[in-house]
Amino acid sequence: MTVVEKGVVAAELRAEPAVLADDLHKSYGELEAVRGVDFEVAAGETFGFLGPNGAGKSTTISMLCTITRPTAGRALVAGFDVVREQAQVRRHIGLVFQDTTLDDYLTATENLSFHAELYGVPKSQVRDRLQQVMEMVGLWDRRTSLVRTFSGGMKRRLEIARGLLHSPRVLFLDEPTVGLDPQTRSHIWSYITELKKRENVTIFLTTHYMDEAEYCDRIAIIDNGLIVASDTPEALKASVGQDRVELHTSDDPETISRLAVRFGLEAKMSEGSVAFFVDQGEEFVPRLFAELGIRILSVRVARPTLDDVFMNYTGRTIRDAEVTGSDKLRQNPWMRARSR
Repeated sequence: MTVVEKGVVAAELRAEPAVLADDLHKSYGELEAVRGVDFEVAAGETFGFLGPNGAGKSTTISMLCTITRPTAGRALVAGFDVVREQAQVRRHIGLVFQDTTLDDYLTATENLSFHAELYGVPKSQVRDRLQQVMEMVGLWDRRTSLVRTFSGGMKRRLEIARGLLHSPRVLFLDEPTVGLDPQTRSHIWSYITELKKRENVTIFLTTHYMDEAEYCDRIAIIDNGLIVASDTPEALKASVGQDRVELHTSDDPETISRLAVRFGLEAKMSEGSVAFFVDQGEEFVPRLFAELGIRILSVRVARPTLDDVFMNYTGRTIRDAEVTGSDKLRQNPWMRARSR
C-alpha cells in the first residue's frame, strides 16, 4: 500500500463514526431497559453516557460490546455490526467493566500477558507493549507484584492498561471510577486524558458523576432507557440558561404554590429543597424576601450545572432519579427473580 493509499484509508477511518446506534432497543421480559436510542460517536472523541443507575447505560455498552444481543435496532462499532460481526467488533474494542475482572493471584504482568494471548498480540511485541501501557498508567515498577496487593485505584489503572494492550480503536469505560475516593478518581482521569492523547483512541464511557462528564467532548443524557439530550457539556449548560435557586422555608408546599401564583415560576421539591430556575437569580432573591410572605430559612443561588441540565430535561436531579430507579428495579418481578 502506497503512502497516498494509507492516507486515504486513515481519512476514511476518521470520517466513519467509531460508534453508531440506530433505534437500539433491549428488553428483558416486560422490562424495557433501552427504549430506542440513536447516537454517533466520532473517531477520536470522548463520548459520555450520563445518567442515574438503572437508566440503561451499562445495558447499552453491553450491546455495543457484543455481550448482550439487541432486541431491536442496529449498532456498528469500528464499522462492524455488533450482531453479525461480533468477532471483528471484539478485536477492535477494549473494555473496562464496573467490577474488576483481574485475577488477584496473578501478577500485573501475568494478567496482561494472558490478555495479550487471548487477543493474538504477536509474541515479539508483547513485552514492549506491556511496558508501554504499564508505564502510561504508572504501574511498570509494580509489574511483578500480585494484583491482590493493589489498591482499588491501582487495579482500575491496570484494567485500563489491559483494555489498551491490543491497540483497540474504541475503549469502553463502564463507570470507570465507581467506588473510588475523589482524589483517586481525579488521578484516574489524569491517566485517561493522557492515554487518549498518546493512543489516539475513541473513548466511550458511562458515568453518573457530573464532574466526570465534564471531561467528555460530548455527552448524551440517558434516563429511563431514552436519550433526552445530547451535546457538549457547555452547550447543554447554556441551554438551561437560567440560575438555579434552592429554598428552605417554613412551609415548602405553600412556597411552591405562591411561586407559581405570584411569580409565574414552576418550582419542585428536589433533595429536600424547593428548587426553580430564574433569570439573574441573585437579583431575584430580594424580591423573594419582600413578596413571598413565607419565612425563608435558607436560600442558595447557583449557575447552571449538568445536574441542572438533567433536572431541566427530566424534572428531577440525578440523585432523585437513582432513588426512583432503585425502587423500580426492586419492584420488578424479573429483577427480583434474578437476585434470588
